Amino acid sequence: MSSERSRRGLMLVLSSPSGVGKTSLSRRLVADHADLDLSISMTTRAPRPGERHGREYFFVTEQEFTALIEQRAFLEWAKVHNHHRSGTPREAVMESLVAGRDVMFDVDWQGAEALAAAAPEDTVRVFILPPSMAEMVRRIHARAGDSEAMIRRRLETAKEEFTKWSDYDYVIVNDDFDLAYAELAHIYHAERLKRRRNPWLGDFVRTLLEEGVE
Repeated sequence: MSSERSRRGLMLVLSSPSGVGKTSLSRRLVADHADLDLSISMTTRAPRPGERHGREYFFVTEQEFTALIEQRAFLEWAKVHNHHRSGTPREAVMESLVAGRDVMFDVDWQGAEALAAAAPEDTVRVFILPPSMAEMVRRIHARAGDSEAMIRRRLETAKEEFTKWSDYDYVIVNDDFDLAYAELAHIYHAERLKRRRNPWLGDFVRTLLEEGVE
């Protein structure tokens, strides 16, 4: 991007209950847009098979995580299922925004709320809804590896998450994936064009006004 048209990046935050499709939507949007990066969280849990430090997560100890909390190094952090802690490192995200790069977040409503409180002018929140509870249940059951107890817990959690939809800037019903993706892409493109994220426009308009007309 030309330095004359430098822009400030945005934080695109997606939330939904499990089984609604936010992860598939967010990964496709990142894959299709060179200026959009997926936020990499820091976590105290152990790496799973195939995971690599700095790719899926930054893996740290409980002591290191606690020290970073005390240093106010996170935009948001939370305890996950009462087992481990995960959070979003502040410095890397802020550096991306200043450089004109956008950052995608795949987080729950609490994470979205914390991100919006930490950077209200930079945050765009999108909530994804299923077309029906029955369809969401079907999608959750189709996922490999979830026990019946985990599925019941996810469904109970979903009821609370649904009540947070009105806190978001945009809401998409993921009935048809391609249509939901197109709506998400439209939101992203429009938010990139907002005046406050394009400070170069002031100088550009002044240049237009100074140009002579033949």
